[in-house]
Amino acid sequence: MHGPGLWKGTDLMAEFDFEKQLTVTETGIPGLKVVELSVHGDNRGWFKENWQREKMVAAGIPDLRFVQNNISFNDNRGVTRGIHAEPWDKFISVATGSVFGAWVDLRPGAGFGKVFTCTLDPSRAIFVPRGVGNSYQALEDGTAYTYLVDAHWSLELKKTYTFVNLADPELAIQWPIPLEECELSEADKAHPMLADALPMAPRRTLVTGCNGQLGHAVRALAEERGLAGSFDYCDIDTFDMSDPAAYSHYDWSLYGTVINCGAYTAVDRAETPEGRVTAWKANATGPALLARTCAEHGITLVHVSSDYVFDGTVEVHGEGEPFSPLSVYGQTKAAGDIAVAGCPRHYIMRSSWVIGEGHNFVKTMKALSDRAADPEDKLEKVTVVDDQLGRLTFTRDMAAAIFHVLDTQAPYGTYDCTGSGAVRSWADIARAVFEAANGNGDKVVPVSTADYYASAAGPIAPRPVHSALDLSKLESAGFHMPDWEEELGEYLKTLV
Repeated sequence: MHGPGLWKGTDLMAEFDFEKQLTVTETGIPGLKVVELSVHGDNRGWFKENWQREKMVAAGIPDLRFVQNNISFNDNRGVTRGIHAEPWDKFISVATGSVFGAWVDLRPGAGFGKVFTCTLDPSRAIFVPRGVGNSYQALEDGTAYTYLVDAHWSLELKKTYTFVNLADPELAIQWPIPLEECELSEADKAHPMLADALPMAPRRTLVTGCNGQLGHAVRALAEERGLAGSFDYCDIDTFDMSDPAAYSHYDWSLYGTVINCGAYTAVDRAETPEGRVTAWKANATGPALLARTCAEHGITLVHVSSDYVFDGTVEVHGEGEPFSPLSVYGQTKAAGDIAVAGCPRHYIMRSSWVIGEGHNFVKTMKALSDRAADPEDKLEKVTVVDDQLGRLTFTRDMAAAIFHVLDTQAPYGTYDCTGSGAVRSWADIARAVFEAANGNGDKVVPVSTADYYASAAGPIAPRPVHSALDLSKLESAGFHMPDWEEELGEYLKTLV
């Protein structure tokens, strides 16, 4: 041992401590974390666990899937590189020698331009989040600087780099070796000053099933919040999730989030031979392939589930209730949920009785109410099921809940997501629509599900009796779904 707990291999090599406890320290730049490593040594040299996933994650480093390991060898003391912000997270350490590092937050927001500096040696590493500019100065000859990254290098990603000048007086970095005495590349010398530097654009969001009711609501909310430029949209015509070959058409390293609004929702047609195949492809195979892709690329996946994964015997369903689907549609949705749950970064938003743009129950009831109010129309009554109980869910509220869990980085998992308020039957809702539209709620006649479908042609899927969902988990994450009856009143005002 070269001194008690201390290593000094050569005259050029900086001293560092042995046997430190693994610790992670915040730096003042969000996500940038200094890591003290435990190095073990004797007269032969030293050994360290440079990256140990279980220990590192427990200490506070994000659980990343690193896919590339790079080493930058620096022949001479004074070699200086940077400042580069790249579109990936990285874990930086030193194999031999030591560096003075400087990091600058180049992400958009109030922290833009904030600086942190420290020295790295074999016993100290740093985790650098995407968008934080990185630079270092070799303090010794023969310094080997190594870093793990969670995305493969590509020309497309290189186009998204952003830079700032090492010598910018606004940053006021106190380089141990004056830059005029250092070796710099011509490219690094030409980087812009902070005042002219471009913030690192966030990873993009891909919305699948964009032409459905929820897809429209997500797009509208993104545009309302000024996020349209960072969102991409696709539907079944441009991206068939159930086709493995379709995934090669996307550079997945550009995306940080996928919001899957695509689904097969024709509950009764799913009971037919043709519909059964389509439902399984859209609701199970597609989400399974999407989940695997998101897991491979460290992407957060948001997926929409349904109350049909349950048999409806429980009056209010919680997120932890075992699956018990009654229908083919419910079975495919349950299979999709199971597949998505295998993606490390996932949110499953479970809903029921969804109302959005396009054809829906409320619009149908409003049209029937108008007919019943027309003296020239012979419509005298409308039969509506009275033994299925739940709450309406408006897609604009679902979209807001999705944005909330993403924005607040709520714990991953499943969240029930329906309108709040009283539990009613479909007949109750129909009666409310008739009353609000034309004051003719007495035209709605409640019937049982069995009677309603008694004369139906073709297969009819069994429905859960109870579709109400427990909203306490979503509320504990800081989001409160609006009362569906109040939302219904506002929605009816938009229907002409």
